[in-house]
Amino acid sequence: MARLLVVDDKQTMRDMLDVRFGRLGHTVQVAANLPAVEAALDGAEFDIVITDLRMGRGGDGLDVVRKVRASKSPAEVILMTAFGSDDVRRQALELGAYGYVEKSPNLASEMEALVKAALAKRQLAQDNELLRERLSERGRFEQMVGRSAAMQSVFSVIEKVAAARTTVLITGESGTGKELVARAVHQRSGRAQAPFVPVNCGAIPEGLIESELFGHAKGAFTGAQADKQGLFQAAQDGTLFLDEIGELPQPLQVKLLRALQERRIRPVGDTSDVEVDVRLVAATNKDLEAEMRAGRFREDLFYRLNVVQIRVPPLRERREDVLPLADHFLRRFAAEHGRPVPVLSAETRRRLDEYAFPGNVRELENFMERAVALSAGDEVTVDALPAALRVGVPAIPADGPLPDTFSLEKYLETIERQLIDRAMVESRGVKKDAAARLGLTFRQFRHRVKKLSGQPDDDTDDAEG
Repeated sequence: MARLLVVDDKQTMRDMLDVRFGRLGHTVQVAANLPAVEAALDGAEFDIVITDLRMGRGGDGLDVVRKVRASKSPAEVILMTAFGSDDVRRQALELGAYGYVEKSPNLASEMEALVKAALAKRQLAQDNELLRERLSERGRFEQMVGRSAAMQSVFSVIEKVAAARTTVLITGESGTGKELVARAVHQRSGRAQAPFVPVNCGAIPEGLIESELFGHAKGAFTGAQADKQGLFQAAQDGTLFLDEIGELPQPLQVKLLRALQERRIRPVGDTSDVEVDVRLVAATNKDLEAEMRAGRFREDLFYRLNVVQIRVPPLRERREDVLPLADHFLRRFAAEHGRPVPVLSAETRRRLDEYAFPGNVRELENFMERAVALSAGDEVTVDALPAALRVGVPAIPADGPLPDTFSLEKYLETIERQLIDRAMVESRGVKKDAAARLGLTFRQFRHRVKKLSGQPDDDTDDAEG
């Protein structure tokens, strides 16, 4: 039901409408003049304001319309009067009133119909606002921002797999946000209230990783002065996230496989197993199938991990996410620094939109942190960007004359350098593949690279890696 404010300088009219709409289940508050209206609006929010047009003193119905429409949460306003005119009706509607009804023996029933219609309009407006909010959030998923089809596909897989106990393997280049994907899987699962325990397999010395994962018993090795719980036990009933799983030593791969299959672990130096209920999510920036063929990663463990694979695309494959991500990071870092959110200048947005981002989202995040720190005003200009972005392609006007300082050689050289850089990033540094991406032979590619770097082309460098 709705909250109504009835405004009339006559007690009998206020009482009649109070009773009438109160019986319909609405909450009704009354006011006799404009000061009382102002006090009511300061103290509460209303869905509908019903006001008489003419009142004895202290303002009239048009003043009430102005006050209501200027409030922080405007209600729908319905005017009533015994002295109707087209001019007054037009003025009321221009000020934002919803409707206008003349006093008559049918006033109560007509007012009920008008209030019902006004509430329907208000509900429709609220529904539309909610829809706009939801649409504006379509590009967000947990702490991730992604409007592109590639990221929407990632979000869809997360939604589907989160509720299961399935092991998940997240693949993608460094800096793409694989841990955020793992956290999203955890947060949307039935284990969300239990721990999420991340561990970087590449950051723990090989001699300590078994103890870190499975724990150890007192006296298991020199320095083990007490029993220690491992990360599997720390993640009990929750999610254990093993990042850089491709760095796991082969002896540990065997023990991890056993833990996944039997849901049991054995701490180092202990003689008995410990049952664990942990969901495993792993991530890697390596090609595990290639590692498997090279004998560096166990085939049985790979297939045990790769039940559901989520590939996080690099930023260059979802160009439409670059600027929304940049704005997201600007808001975050501005809040951390306690300053207004700066906006990206048109040239800065163009440079960001053209850059290949070999470091992916992490690189963009660092760029925006730098921009917030170095920007003195309310706009992020090119001067606040790193050198890799400051040397960009000069803008060329679509119409009109070229700039006085325009250089075709410089323009083409800059474009060539950016395309070669992008091809090298996309081919992971393999020059032969980069040349193929650009439609060049390896010899042509090498010649162009040396020319741009100012080196003599002595025709002796045949390395392709």
